Amino acid sequence: MSQIQQFLYPAVFVKGEDEVVATFPDLGITTDGSSVEEAFLFAKDYLRVYCTYALKYEIEINRPSFFEETLEKNNRDSVMLIDAIIFPEDLA
Repeated sequence: MSQIQQFLYPAVFVKGEDEVVATFPDLGITTDGSSVEEAFLFAKDYLRVYCTYALKYEIEINRPSFFEETLEKNNRDSVMLIDAIIFPEDLA
């Protein structure tokens, strides 16, 4: 039986005129929303789906960068840590 797994990655949020783009630089995945709040929720859900898929199909997941490194590289944008919790039943 598997255990609960938690993933924690920094995400970069870039505000545009009509949207906010959220990117996980370590994973190469991006989503967006009409506000920071919506982009955050979509990013959180996308990270969960991405990690679930990778675990289920035994695809290697890149390790997360340190928050400070991501913040330094993206100092003009907002950087937030986002987590995903994967339950054993998610992998069934």
